[in-house]
Amino acid sequence: MTDFVDGTAFNSEQGSRARKLFAAVVLAALDDAIADDKKYGNGPEQIARWARSRDGREVLSCAGIDPNERVVQGLMEFVGKGVRTSVALSREESERRNAAAAAEREAA
Repeated sequence: MTDFVDGTAFNSEQGSRARKLFAAVVLAALDDAIADDKKYGNGPEQIARWARSRDGREVLSCAGIDPNERVVQGLMEFVGKGVRTSVALSREESERRNAAAAAEREAA
C-alpha cells in the first residue's frame, strides 16, 4: 500500500515539474514574440500563429493552459503591450500596475 502512495506522489511531482517546464517554454515563446514585435512589428501575429499551430497547442496543453481562441487573444494582447515576461511577473511591476489602477479609480 505504501509503495502505491509513494509511486503516486512521485508521479504527481513529476507531472508538476513537467507542467512548469512547459510553462517556461510558453514564457520563452512570449519573449520571442515581444522581441519580434520590437524588431519587425509582427509579434502578436507570430504568437497567434504559434499558439494555433499543432506544436503550440501541444505545449499550451502540457503547460496546463487550454489552447482555445480566448487564450490566443490574451497572448496577442500581452505581446502587444511589449512588457517582457520577467518584468511582468516581477513584484515591482505588479505594484506599479496596482498603483496606476488606484490612481485611475480616484480620477474617475
